[in-house]
Amino acid sequence: MKYTKILTIAGSDSGGGAGIQADLKTFAALECYGMSAITAVTAQNTHGVQDIHPIPLKTLEAQIRVIMEDMGADAVKIGMLHNKETVELVADMMRYYEPKHLVVDPVMVSTSGHILLEESAIDSIVDKLFPLATVITPNLPEAEVVLQRRLDTDHLLKEAEQLLQYGSQSVLLKGGHLEGRIQDTWVGKGYTPLVITHDKIATKNTHGTGCTLSSAIAALLGRGVAIDVAVEKAIEYIGLAIQQGANMHLSDGKGPVNHFFHFWKKKNIEGKK
Repeated sequence: MKYTKILTIAGSDSGGGAGIQADLKTFAALECYGMSAITAVTAQNTHGVQDIHPIPLKTLEAQIRVIMEDMGADAVKIGMLHNKETVELVADMMRYYEPKHLVVDPVMVSTSGHILLEESAIDSIVDKLFPLATVITPNLPEAEVVLQRRLDTDHLLKEAEQLLQYGSQSVLLKGGHLEGRIQDTWVGKGYTPLVITHDKIATKNTHGTGCTLSSAIAALLGRGVAIDVAVEKAIEYIGLAIQQGANMHLSDGKGPVNHFFHFWKKKNIEGKK
């Protein structure tokens, strides 16, 4: 038997709710072996990001190289890259190693509103990483940055199709910022579009939702699931993770989703047999 191996290239969240911590939890929950290359160390908690320290490029390069040349990866997820130099290094390495599946989550702003990507890096992500991606997963504000205009939220299918022009094989335009019902829209070259609508769950525990969703897609792709099915199943997973974590208490800020809702039973949490 062999592990399904998924590599995340992203920032570290000291609070454990987003970044590589959320990625690794998601991989494990979906029965994959997770590996990480850390791009930046952040000091953050449920109230937001307090500090960011980029990892030296030499160290980041070494992390990716030793993983890809030893274990390899069935899929790679890319999250927070922070600056232009990091983007260019990661893009060069992805072109060299050519992973079968590449999920690019263009992380630009944290849930708490902290800027996680320097402006000079945006064009590099669009020009150098999007064309390599199996799927990109922007939320609505990130899509507006890429398209350099306000989105028409009444026609999100057309907006998602506009994002395909930047070269990725497919686009998942996440609709979590919509008021009322959420619409997630996926379009892929040669595929029938998916438009998935669902009610917004009333909870402040939404920290790391974007990281978790993109990691779930990567995990399912690595397991051999077709891209359209992987997207649909990943949306189902994050919906349940939010729902099952909605009433969990960690602190008085924005808490995380419950990545392990399949496995954590109420009787076990309470210590009852």
